Amino acid sequence: MKGNRIKDWRLKRGWSMQQLADKADTTRSQIDKLERGERRLTVDWMKRLSDPLGCAPAELLPDSAMPVREPSPSHVRMIPVRAARGGADQEMFLEDGPIDYRPSPSFIMHVSEAYAIYVIGESMVPMYRPGQLLYVNPHKPLMPGRGVVIAKQNRAVLIKELVRTTTSGLVVREYLPQAREFTVPHTDVATAHAVVAAEEPGI
Repeated sequence: MKGNRIKDWRLKRGWSMQQLADKADTTRSQIDKLERGERRLTVDWMKRLSDPLGCAPAELLPDSAMPVREPSPSHVRMIPVRAARGGADQEMFLEDGPIDYRPSPSFIMHVSEAYAIYVIGESMVPMYRPGQLLYVNPHKPLMPGRGVVIAKQNRAVLIKELVRTTTSGLVVREYLPQAREFTVPHTDVATAHAVVAAEEPGI
C-alpha cells in the first residue's frame, strides 16, 4: 500500500527505522518495506505500529482525512473507540474490534478495559446526542439516572439511561420517538457497563 503515513509519524517522533522497529518488535527491513508499500499495511500492522507512534491506527492510512498531528506523549494511555452499525428494528450491533484509539481522560486513565463508544441515533436526545463520544468504565457499579451501555447476547448494543435493576432485568429509559421505559431481561444481557462522561461531537 503506497503512500501510507508511517514515515510521517516516524519522523515526527525523530526516530530512525531501526528505532521504530525496536519499539514495534520487528525488523528494520520490515519497516522499510511497509513504508515503501512493498508489504501490505494490514490492520494488525496498523495496530502494532500506532501504539508506539502515539497515533490512531487509521492515521497511518494513505490519503487520510486526518491531519498528521503531534504524537501523543508516550506516557499517555490510549483507549479503544468502539462503534455500532444499524440492524433490523432499530437495533445496533457492535462492530468487530476498535475503529480508533483516543487518549484516555484522567478519570479512567488507570481503569483496565475502559473504552469509548459513539452515540448512534436520536433515541437518547436530550441526554445524549448523535455523534457524542461516551467514555465507559466497565468496572464501575451501575447507578440509576446514569447512562449504561448494554451488550446483549445476540451482540445488539443499547445505549440507554438506567432506571433501576430488578430481579428480572435492567429497567432502562429512552426519550425518542417518545419517552418510555422497558426491561432488558438479565438472560439477554451479556455485559452492562457504566457511562462516566460524554464528549461533545467534533472534539
